[in-house]
Amino acid sequence: MRSLAVASPHPGAAFAFAAGRPRSSASPSQRLCCRHASSRRWRLDRTLACSFGGPLRNSHRPGRHYMGVSENMLTPAAAVSVEQAEASAHLPKGDMWSVHKFGGTCMGTSQRIQNVADIILRDPSERKLVVVSAMSKVTDMMYNLVNKAQSRDDSYITALDEVFEKHMAAAKDLLGGEDLARFLSQLHADVSNLKAMLRAICIAGHATESFSDYVVGHGELWSAQMLSFAIKKSGTPCSWMDTREVLVVNPTGSNQVDPDYLESEKRLEKWFARRPAETIIATGFIASTPENIPTTLKRDGSDFSAAIIGSLVEAGQVTIWTDVDGVFSADPRKVSEAVILSTLSYQEAWEMSYFGANVLHPRTIIPVMKYNIPIVIRNMFNISAPGTMICQQPANENGDLEACVKAFATIDKLALVNVEGTGMAGVPGTASAIFGAVKDVGANVIMISQASSEHSVCFAVPEKEVAAVSAALHVRFREALSAGRLSKVEVIHNCSILAAVGLKMASTPGVSATLFDALAKANINVRAIAQGCSEYNITVVLKQEDCVRALRAAHSRFFLSKTTLAVGIIGPGLIGRTLLNQLKDQAAVLKENMNIDLRVMGITGSRTMLLNDTGIDLTQWKEHLKTEAEPANLDKFVDHLSENQLFPNRVLVDCTADTSVASHYYDWLKKGIHVITPNKKANSGPLDKYLKLRTLQRASYTHYFYEATVGAGLPIISTLRGLLETGDKILRIEGIFSGTLSYIFNNFEGTRTFSDVVSEAKEAGYTEPDPRDDLSGTDVARKVIILARESGLRLELSDIPVRSLVPEALRSCSTADEYMQKLPSFDQDWAIERKDAEAAGEVLRYVGVVDVVNKEGQVELRRYKKDHPFAQLSGSDNIIAFTTSRYREQPLIVRGPGAGAEVTAGGVFSDILRLASYLGAPS
Repeated sequence: MRSLAVASPHPGAAFAFAAGRPRSSASPSQRLCCRHASSRRWRLDRTLACSFGGPLRNSHRPGRHYMGVSENMLTPAAAVSVEQAEASAHLPKGDMWSVHKFGGTCMGTSQRIQNVADIILRDPSERKLVVVSAMSKVTDMMYNLVNKAQSRDDSYITALDEVFEKHMAAAKDLLGGEDLARFLSQLHADVSNLKAMLRAICIAGHATESFSDYVVGHGELWSAQMLSFAIKKSGTPCSWMDTREVLVVNPTGSNQVDPDYLESEKRLEKWFARRPAETIIATGFIASTPENIPTTLKRDGSDFSAAIIGSLVEAGQVTIWTDVDGVFSADPRKVSEAVILSTLSYQEAWEMSYFGANVLHPRTIIPVMKYNIPIVIRNMFNISAPGTMICQQPANENGDLEACVKAFATIDKLALVNVEGTGMAGVPGTASAIFGAVKDVGANVIMISQASSEHSVCFAVPEKEVAAVSAALHVRFREALSAGRLSKVEVIHNCSILAAVGLKMASTPGVSATLFDALAKANINVRAIAQGCSEYNITVVLKQEDCVRALRAAHSRFFLSKTTLAVGIIGPGLIGRTLLNQLKDQAAVLKENMNIDLRVMGITGSRTMLLNDTGIDLTQWKEHLKTEAEPANLDKFVDHLSENQLFPNRVLVDCTADTSVASHYYDWLKKGIHVITPNKKANSGPLDKYLKLRTLQRASYTHYFYEATVGAGLPIISTLRGLLETGDKILRIEGIFSGTLSYIFNNFEGTRTFSDVVSEAKEAGYTEPDPRDDLSGTDVARKVIILARESGLRLELSDIPVRSLVPEALRSCSTADEYMQKLPSFDQDWAIERKDAEAAGEVLRYVGVVDVVNKEGQVELRRYKKDHPFAQLSGSDNIIAFTTSRYREQPLIVRGPGAGAEVTAGGVFSDILRLASYLGAPS
């Protein structure tokens, strides 16, 4: 009768199938286990017996071996002596043990395996226990083998050959002589067994979880053996451990396992009694059930293996070796300024693991917490980096707000389910019914939030599971929905979770306020909130498209990174060009001293524009604008800034005097883009548009700064606001608001003619190309309107009477040159007016006045006594006098340079820094 021997998923048993009754060569207890497993798990069809010939060897048997002899081959006397040796042996525990875990990337090539061996050999610890994963990609390759076989895809044979070749090539590079021969012999045997098993799976068209786990676990077996041989060749004694002989776990119904620590400890002691080596290489990921059926600790389970083994030996430290320098404060792919954390508490690491941060297997923390064993995350490829230590930390009693949030984590591709209705309030069992229905469809609830009114319950689930959840809830609550007790079961798609994590958040006031303030200032709407009573994390649900910006805004706000501003410059003319040079000169200082990172993402003129996704090199912006520019398109320019998800805070700086550009401010603010400008057109334009703009600005966290619209770099607007906000009452504002006209009348003295002074001012660059733009007084009138509106007056520009300094006869001149040629003919009129003033001991000054008491404003040429502050000016200085209830007898004076590109650009720059301060930068 033909028979077939097939390697069992039980590593210590082999089944023999015949056309008739199955036979087993295992022990009675193993046969009992095998019969039980055969009836419940494998159910191989009897026809398989006709498909193969010849026995298969089982390569990794958990049965005890002594000097190459199986315990089943020992004589009774020898077996007794072994049992006595085991009884007298003792497994040492404590700080003398150092546990290391190396993942697949670390074990990815023969050279990397040798590097791992070198790290272990350099470890001065008395005893070392090393847990290894399969070589890089091997676990996926092994799962693929099983999938191909149960799909009856014969290419599994080729795929298995690839696995064999990968390990054989690594072994040949790494080992030599007898060690290489022993390993390759074992590898051949294993692959032969796997071929037979996969053939059986292919015929059956099905692989149980136990069969799959048995196949997949070979990757760890091979990598552990190769590493043990690599260490041995240096002369250091070393044993390798098949952890299926030691680790015992109980599978749960949620694709997880619970370790049986007591049984595992017993088995470890027995294993150590047989092989009491000071360096042990153990397989990660794999384990056995209490019935000795192979299983795994599921995906990324090698971390869990290391933690379990570390707790069993009560190790001094567990080191997890990876390809990163430690645990980051946020995903560095989303936050380039994320920092390596030197320490994390167990609770913080636990929370971060739950919320998807690439820290550890979520359950890795549990075993080590019992003995306060620190876990250190280190980079095998950068050994000089100290890594991140995860350990017990005391709770914070006197919280430091800036240090209380350790890190942020996000989960994408979620949906928010909202169950709402007045009939839920006070009705016991509603929540139970909701989550019972969710459980029945096997969905994973990530977060739950409920209002204290009990009117609604919302929870987040993976997007791929929400359709089943919604359908189940509609079925479960069909009657309640029909009767109106529930108003709706709503699904909000495309959501993400942002979690702020920190042990020191507990009992620290202001953490939530700071987080939500940062999100609000980045114009991000929060859809749901959750915080446990432990206060270790605050969780918010938001739109997935906002997730990266929210993460960056929150990260920046808690001083974990620089406050980054994405800046768009409109108008690279005289002021814009000067501002760009100032930004270039100060960029490094701002980063170093003020934690502010200014990124100019775009520069646009009227004809061309330059865009960049990460920031324009300001040392060469002029060259780039010539060589890389594209046709100017203001809408595209704004979209480029607003759609950039890397930077949460966006600001447009309008350095033009263009009315059409100013007309877009409202839309930009509504999009969450801050606006800074020296352009007076918006604030002095139609009153209804101004009020609409200011109402939006006051109702949102989007800022609109315009200090430079009135006094260039002088603090005129901020001084006025300070007076009003502190309760002072403005009575009158009077000042010389034009630097150009200040220069002209400061120099219009003695025998100099008016036309000569105007010509001099034009040549010095104080006037516009056409001096009539300054002499008309319209610019001063706009400043008067801006201050009047800031003071609460609702005036239009047409309400301000203005004395123009351009003679009526010259207003129709077609060019500035024509005007300048004809201006001397009016010098005599100006000489007479100056002479009259001088005769009275006075000087001429061109001023703007806001009369708040009488609710009016005006722009005119006035005469002042020579001892008046307005008569003491020089150059292009501006001077503004605030007469208020507090400063009635002696007005508050603000004086300084009021014209020129440098001071105007400086005023704009100051507004940019003020915005950064509002957004969280230190002030």
